[in-house]
Amino acid sequence: MKATSIPNHELSFHTTGLDSSGKKFILTEGDYKIKGSNDMVHLVDCVRQNGDKSYYFEEVTEKKKIVLHFTMGYLKPDIATLTTRRVSVPFVVARNGLIYNLFASKYWSYHLGPGAAGGNTAMSKECLGIEISNIGPLKKIGNNLVSTYSNSDVYCTIADTQLYTKLSTPYRGFQYYAKFTSAQYDAVALLLRFLSGKYDIPLQFVQESKRFNTMTAGEFTNFKGVVSHVNCRTDKCDIGPAFEWNRLIQLVS
Repeated sequence: MKATSIPNHELSFHTTGLDSSGKKFILTEGDYKIKGSNDMVHLVDCVRQNGDKSYYFEEVTEKKKIVLHFTMGYLKPDIATLTTRRVSVPFVVARNGLIYNLFASKYWSYHLGPGAAGGNTAMSKECLGIEISNIGPLKKIGNNLVSTYSNSDVYCTIADTQLYTKLSTPYRGFQYYAKFTSAQYDAVALLLRFLSGKYDIPLQFVQESKRFNTMTAGEFTNFKGVVSHVNCRTDKCDIGPAFEWNRLIQLVS
């Protein structure tokens, strides 16, 4: 999908509540106070119209970390995938900055995957997952940048420098990555502050020298704060150096 088509794609979901597989969602918007401040975070409750809850476990677990992911997709299929089986997260941040809340954050679903440092089950239970809707790594085909799914899925051209980041050194096999929007940085910052206050999770980030490395099981288990998928899996690229980490850190400070 071309980057220029994404706004209408996201508007269509917000208007109809229909994901890419035709599943219907009831969308309810609300503002929630961030503990310790007068700021509010805007959330869109996004629940299956038929009441299906099969994509998460209604088990309350202690939360110690927040894990940032990107979806490697577009919003409608993102929502469809995350509500199909028990591989999900409570929050999806659209490119327009809307935060969709798929289930109560006190519950859990698998989101780290096999081989995750510290164990998929144990860490998925204690880590709050946030998925940022973003196509992620891009491949250069001629003058086009395409998704990793298909050489014909053109995201933008090389001339559209405002839409992608070219790394000086490839990260985990990719040199080009789709950019995140300003609205997403703002929304993720508010969501982090909200969850930090709600679950008493420190807004502590992995130190810069280790930010894009995979931790040992002990390091990941003992860390409290904000991490990303790459910190627990060697085979993932979300979220690497194409993300403006210092920008996010300044926004939550």
